[in-house]
Amino acid sequence: MSVRENIASNIVTVLTAISSPITLKKITRQPFEPRDLSQQQYPCAWVESAEETREDASLNEGTRQGTVDFVIMGFVQGAESNIDTARNQLITAIETALDLDRTRDSNALDTEVISIETDEGTIFPIGGVRMVARCIYTFTSGTP
Repeated sequence: MSVRENIASNIVTVLTAISSPITLKKITRQPFEPRDLSQQQYPCAWVESAEETREDASLNEGTRQGTVDFVIMGFVQGAESNIDTARNQLITAIETALDLDRTRDSNALDTEVISIETDEGTIFPIGGVRMVARCIYTFTSGTP
């Protein structure tokens, strides 16, 4: 398996283990339609590999460095009085979990959440967040 794939798998594993302040009920790498889920499947998220840049990390060795973004789409469900709080709890839980091991089980040099967006109430009573986690990693040319 490639280092990039190992990193993506690690992100799913880490998010599956979240237990505070919320527990994610559904984590996948496959996009889904949030409105098709039952209330028992919230909060939930999917993880997708996104844009990547690559460059030579050293001359003559075949070592390259990649900077890859992973998009985490998260969803909560709630009433008007708590939907923003639920979104904030989801953001905190995901970022805290990712920060526990920024090396993605020794597959990355660093991991950093670089952006967070919310749906701003457009899909109420579901609340959505879009987080981008950027990972920097090295690999041998031909085995990303």
